[in-house]
Amino acid sequence: MSFSKDEIMTVATSRYIADGDTVFIGTGLPMVAAYLAKATHAPNVALMFESGVLDPRPRSIAKAVGDPRLVSTARRVSGMMDSLLMLQGGRVDLGVLGCAQVDRFGNINTTAIGSYERPSTRLPGSGGANDIASCAKHHLIVTRHNRRTFVESVDYLTTPGHLTGPGARQRAGLPGGGPIGVVTDLGVFGFDARTCEMVVESVHPGVSLDDVRAATAFELAVKPDLSETKPPSDSELDILRTRIDPEGVYL
Repeated sequence: MSFSKDEIMTVATSRYIADGDTVFIGTGLPMVAAYLAKATHAPNVALMFESGVLDPRPRSIAKAVGDPRLVSTARRVSGMMDSLLMLQGGRVDLGVLGCAQVDRFGNINTTAIGSYERPSTRLPGSGGANDIASCAKHHLIVTRHNRRTFVESVDYLTTPGHLTGPGARQRAGLPGGGPIGVVTDLGVFGFDARTCEMVVESVHPGVSLDDVRAATAFELAVKPDLSETKPPSDSELDILRTRIDPEGVYL
């Protein structure tokens, strides 16, 4: 069964979600990936939203973190303060974030393109992203892959990755473990344990390493045993298309 770039990004993201985890997510592909994980290999994952909704089992795809369809089946509904206190209390295993820019250390910009004072583009800002990246045990970045996004240095540091390299998060007093991976429409990336720099771990079917390098504005390290990303199974695609997002809201 053929699949789209959105579908392989979603499936690759879902594979980072372990059964029993508490996962802090937002709308878009991360939400679809979390629903997929819960429907397949991680039935006991607790999904958590910035709006204060904890562990919902929605019957259809939500269109925002405060969508009422998340509320009716949730284990708990409180508010943003409670969700961020749980995050800052170390109770979140994984956060999933998007970005406008990301650099080799996984630092994220969602604030401004160009100078902060006179940007060419003003972006939405942090929201809960800084809290997630600072305090969750780990976080994952999900984004489209091009040279405008994968930059040598972010124009504004909205959300910390590994900052300037080994030991930098600890020196900054950040309790969370930092980014563990990046999923794009071209491949899956990790971070080297020694240098904290981004590493190509797999390329999606039909994508070459040269394609990845051409879409990246910094030099990428490559895992010695570089592989092809495991494609979505027919079962995963069927669940995505018929149960999770049949109207194609996000896919």
